[in-house]
Parts: sequence; structure tokens; C-alpha cells
Amino acid sequence: MAGAGWRTLLAVGLVCGVGLLPWLTRTDPAYTVLKARSAEREPTPEVLADIRRQLGIDGGPLHVLSGWLGGMVRGDAGQSWISGGDVLPDVLRSLGASLLLMAVALLVAVLTAGLICARTLRLGARRRLGGRRGGGSASAVLASLPEFLVASVLATVVGVQLGWLPALGWYGPQWTVLPALALGLPAGAVLGRLLDDLLPGAFGEPWALAAAARGLTGRSIARQALRRCVPALLPNLGLFVVGLTGGAVAVEQVFDIPGLGRTTLQAALAQDLPVLQAGTLALVLLAALATGATRVAARLLTGPALRDGALSSLHRPAPPAGRLLPLLYGLVLLAVVGLGLARDPLALDTGQRLRAPSLDHPFGTDALGRDLLARVGHGALDTLLLAAAISAAALLAGVLLGLVPRISAPLVDTVNAVPPVLVALLVTAVAGSGAATPALAVGAVAWAPLAEHTSSLLRQERATLHITATKGLGAGRVHLLRYELLPAVVPPVLRHALLRLPGVAFALASLGFLGLGAQPPSTEWGLLLAENQPYAERAPWAVLAPASVLALLGALAVSAAGGLRRRPAKPSPGKAEAAGPGRRSVAGTEQEPAGVR
Repeated sequence: MAGAGWRTLLAVGLVCGVGLLPWLTRTDPAYTVLKARSAEREPTPEVLADIRRQLGIDGGPLHVLSGWLGGMVRGDAGQSWISGGDVLPDVLRSLGASLLLMAVALLVAVLTAGLICARTLRLGARRRLGGRRGGGSASAVLASLPEFLVASVLATVVGVQLGWLPALGWYGPQWTVLPALALGLPAGAVLGRLLDDLLPGAFGEPWALAAAARGLTGRSIARQALRRCVPALLPNLGLFVVGLTGGAVAVEQVFDIPGLGRTTLQAALAQDLPVLQAGTLALVLLAALATGATRVAARLLTGPALRDGALSSLHRPAPPAGRLLPLLYGLVLLAVVGLGLARDPLALDTGQRLRAPSLDHPFGTDALGRDLLARVGHGALDTLLLAAAISAAALLAGVLLGLVPRISAPLVDTVNAVPPVLVALLVTAVAGSGAATPALAVGAVAWAPLAEHTSSLLRQERATLHITATKGLGAGRVHLLRYELLPAVVPPVLRHALLRLPGVAFALASLGFLGLGAQPPSTEWGLLLAENQPYAERAPWAVLAPASVLALLGALAVSAAGGLRRRPAKPSPGKAEAAGPGRRSVAGTEQEPAGVR
């Protein structure tokens, strides 16, 4: 009951907060509504006063909020301040379009995750996995691609140049394919990487060894390994469900889809409060349903082992991955940045507009004739340092809040229900516009998936046999947290944070793409993508240059994350002799090797 009350309080606070948006921005809602209705009409005092009377906002924000909440109790979401039509049917239509797009995108994401994990599943089923950890760099690059960039490329190449699928509008099943691919491919790559990180631990558990010894087929063992790992990822899958529904604003803009995210953004920009509040409430309810469903499914899949403390840890000590690939990626990235810093990013040459890559301009030029290598190099400091700082803060907040799931779970549900663009508008309303506004907006939501991942792993790790044994020996909570739980949970969450590092950079890019991020003449990589995206068909290198460097950042982050693993402990000679050959000591207890009973 306490958790439900906390969630309700947060949801009401969020809806009331967006309802105060015009007053937080210290703008006259009557003026904004007038401009949204008719940009040519003069905002005379008489006209503005008439609009205030029509909207019923003469009584102030509390009067408006109380009237809207009273109508919602009766099932009436009011009338749109812009169109004058009933809000509820329009919001439900937008929600239906978003749910259909989300369902198809989720199918794409699941198939993508399956392809990424296919090799690990095949090797694990044949007992040939060895010390292999993590997928390849291709999945890292795919995970780091921004949705709006994938959407633009698919719309231009597949929709316009090749003409295979429709690229604009929302009239039937064919129109869902390209936007679903744009949303599902990056999301599936992230889920696939997280799942691929857990599978080796599942294949190394005693049940897998026993099943192989009993002659079970590799397919059956792989299916059970998936069932063992999926519960730890289901909460994050719930976050993806909500994110693919309300957070697909940029993709809906590219493909002209009348989805809930786009409807909410347009209502926020026009300060159409009834539509904005109803859309936000719909996203909050969807987040609550998705979270509840995924948590119930996780408990059903895990069964009584979670309650009885009979699980094995999926995050055992393992040798770190090799250092050659991250070193190679890092050197290439440093070379690109170093060469770019030696050039002038603001030098204009209109006679060199949209030139293809050459010796003089290795990355080509943009629409103003500026050297793209120079702009990419100078934008590295803005992009990399800002994204790294946001990721570090999100990791710290995610781990700390994930340790107290009773507090963090309702916060995660509420934060994840708000599209980042709406968060940016709220941050701008409270803190004002400026260079820090996109960072605050992205940081306000970046911690949520890490906190959910921490809570999910912690829940399963607490139910493991070695934790039960350590408790039986009298270990206290502080000892368990410091020596058992944190060493098992933090490394995978840290790898998750590194996997999302390029995504943080691209979240800043998405805000720039929608006009809420860095502004010209900044060389921030997201702004470079937004500036050059209209020329993607004529000069693809103008978009590929910053996108390739960001993809390189993704490959660097994920390959470096392979070295962030819990190293096998080196027991002292005394303990090793006491444990005996073939046995290992865990918190003072002796255990048989895995699979020996």
C-alpha cells in the first residue's frame, strides 16, 4: 500500500507540474495559445482577455488544475485549448498509434537481441563457450546509433531512393515497418548486449552441467538458460516499452506519425494544457502497467527459488577481456580528434559547399563549406566530456537508488514515463534556457534504467546460495553489501552504463535535432547531425562523419567494458590448503566445484 501511495503521489505531482508549465516559464498562456491558433492575429489586450475568458484561466493556475482534476474524476479530460475538440478521443487515438508502433518495434528489438545472443547460445548449448564474454563490436555500434539518425537514413534510402516502403504518414501496416526498425534496432542491441552478458553465467551453473551429463539436448539447455537470464532483464524491458511509446518523438517527427509522444510535445510547445496533462497521465499509467507486468512475469519465471534463496550467481569472477580492441579504438578516436583540433572549425568557404571527402577535407565539408573533420575534432570536448560526466552521475545515482528499491521503484516508473523532450521543456521552465539545460534534462532520466538494473540484479543476488551460506555464518548486512553484493552487481551495471554512454551523447543530439539542445555555431556532435541531416541524400558524408565517430565511441565504450569484470580471488596458501584441492572457500565456507554433488 505504501508503494502504491508513493506512486500515486508522484504521478499527481508530475501531472500538476506539467499543468503549471506556462506559469513556470513566466509566459502568458493566452498569448501562446493565440500564436498557436493564428500567428497573424495581433495580441491586443482585448484579444488576450477574451482568450483567457474562453479558457477559464482568469482564476490562475490552481483554479485551472482543480477544474481539470475534477473533470478527470468524471472521465472528462476537457477540451483542447487549440482545436476546441474533446481531449480524450484525440489522446486515445494517439496512444493507439504509439502502442501499435511500440508492439512492432518491440518485436524488432526481441529479434535483434536474439541475433546478438545467437552465437553465445549455440556455443553454450554445445559446452564450448569457454571464457567467451560479450558480443562483438557490431552490436555495440548498433546500440549506439541514434533513433532519429536511423529513421532519417531508412526514410531517405529505403523509402525515397529505393521506394520499397512508404516513408511518410500513418495509414496501415506498411507504414509501421521503417519507424519500427528505427526504434527497435538500437533498443534490441542494448537488450542483446545485456542478455549476452548474463548467458555465460547461466551456462556455468550446476543445473546446466547436470543437464548436459543427463543427455538433454543443447536446444533444451539453451532454452532454460534464456529462462534463467530473462527475469533479470524484464524490468529494463518494461522501461523500453514505455520509452518506445512516449519517447519516440524524433522518430514520429521524421515519419509524420500521430503518436502520443509527438502529440505531447506539440501540446507542450503550444501550452495546450488539457492535452499535455492527459498525455502525461496516459504515459504514467502505461509505465505502471508495464512495470507491474514485468515484475510479475519475472517472479513467475524465477519460481520459488527467488523466495527460498536457492539461486546461483550469474556474475561469478571471470578473467577480463583483452585490451587490444579498446586500445585500437581509442587510438583511432584520439587520432581523429587530434587531426580535427589542428583545423579551424568556423572557417567558411562557400565555394566548397558539400564537398566529398578528399585529401584537403578528409571528412568532406558541410552546407557552409566548413571542414567536417575540424568540426568533429573541436566538438569532441563538448560531446565526450559532457556525455561522460552525465553517465558518471547517472551511474552513481542509479547504483545508490537501486540499493533502496522501495524508494527508487516508484521514481523510476514516474521518470521513465516522461519523454526526455518534455523533461527538457520542464527544466527550461525551471532553470531557464542555456548550455546546461540539455545536460540537466538528459541526466534527469539517464539514471532510471541503471537503478532498475541494479535493483533487479540485487534482488536475484540476494537469493543466491552463497549469500544464504554467508548469512548462516553470521555475516551482517554491511559485510554482505561490501564483500558479496556490490562486487557482483556493480560490474554489470558499470558495463551497462558504458553501453549507454553513446546513447547519452545521442540523447543530447536528439534534443538538438528537435531544437532544444546546443545552438549554432557550436560544434557539439549532436548539432552537427541535426544541421547536416537535411543534406543526407545529397551529401551522406556530412551525416556519416559525426555518426561514425559516435559509433566508434560506442565500440570503444563496450569493448573497454569487457575488462570491467570481477577478477577471480587469489586465496592465500593457508586457506587454499584448508579448502583442499578442487574446493573453493566462500566467506569461510567450503563448497564443492560446480556440478559436483
